[in-house]
Amino acid sequence: MTDTLDLRDRSETLRTPLFDALDETESGRGFAVVADKDIDTHLVRYQLERDRAVDWEYADPDAEPREVQVTVEGSLDGSLATIDVRDLKPQRRHEALLGIFDNLDVSEGFVLVNDHDPKPLYHELRSMHGDVVEWEYASRGSGEWRVEVVKTGDSADTDDDIVTRYDVRDIPKPERHPTIHHRYGMLPEGVTLELVAPHEPKPLHQEFRQRYGDSFTWEVVESEPGRCRVHITNDENVEEAAEQTDTDDVAASPSDEERIEIVAEHDVRELPPAQRHERIFEAYSELDTGTGFVLVNDHDPKPLYHQFDAEAGPEFRWAYRQREPDEFRVLIGKAEDPTDSDGGEQPEAPF
Repeated sequence: MTDTLDLRDRSETLRTPLFDALDETESGRGFAVVADKDIDTHLVRYQLERDRAVDWEYADPDAEPREVQVTVEGSLDGSLATIDVRDLKPQRRHEALLGIFDNLDVSEGFVLVNDHDPKPLYHELRSMHGDVVEWEYASRGSGEWRVEVVKTGDSADTDDDIVTRYDVRDIPKPERHPTIHHRYGMLPEGVTLELVAPHEPKPLHQEFRQRYGDSFTWEVVESEPGRCRVHITNDENVEEAAEQTDTDDVAASPSDEERIEIVAEHDVRELPPAQRHERIFEAYSELDTGTGFVLVNDHDPKPLYHQFDAEAGPEFRWAYRQREPDEFRVLIGKAEDPTDSDGGEQPEAPF
């Protein structure tokens, strides 16, 4: 068979030629795929239906059309299908994973491989599908988190107009705001996120105003005792709006009384995109309190900020040092956790 399968202009019918090509490929061999859109959902579906393992890697996570090297392995032999999203841009990870879970039958599942804890996805899946998400960590840390995700029942009815939903009543309070900011930072322009809360989350609304300015629409679509639904729509590019206001920098920057000692510089520009986040998170995990490093990147690493903000805790610090077209420098540091300053936790803020 051909070494390259061109699926461009076949977005509605790409499943059949892709599956046929995979069926004809011997174990241990592969081929390249060129497509107008991501094919991750189809590759996971193939593994489930054919009981054959498939590995794939994008040549460039930003390139269009998509160029993917696909390798067919042996039988799954009772194991779950696997998807490694480390070479996908964060904005595309959730889209692919939500689509994969949507297409699962009851009792089907997959192994998610990521470069950090994908806990925000767990909250998102439960909010979208109900109590039918079985989530079990197989490994944690060192740049490779593996989670077994299984659909245990029929999904709850969902609103087709809503791309994603978070029912914050089921999310621990310390995780609510970071989880929502993390996901909102990945929304394309014009897309709506729905929140379900016990009451209107006014403190969160204020945070959005401070962080994103006038770049979003906040609409309360339902309000009754114990339940409030809010639609938050991204009206423009989130990263551009954040750059204009610089509010993210202020929110995570070291305060005047904090001193962050720079102990290293990590230039990730020569690393493949799939390895960058792994290297950065490893470097952060090795920091002592009061120390930090300078990250050098070839583009604004704003999605990385949202991941740290969602997962690293209140000791995380972030401050831009330079913003040039091909060279961004960011101080990433670890300050003293304010919950440890007096030997006990601070009271939780209201949602």
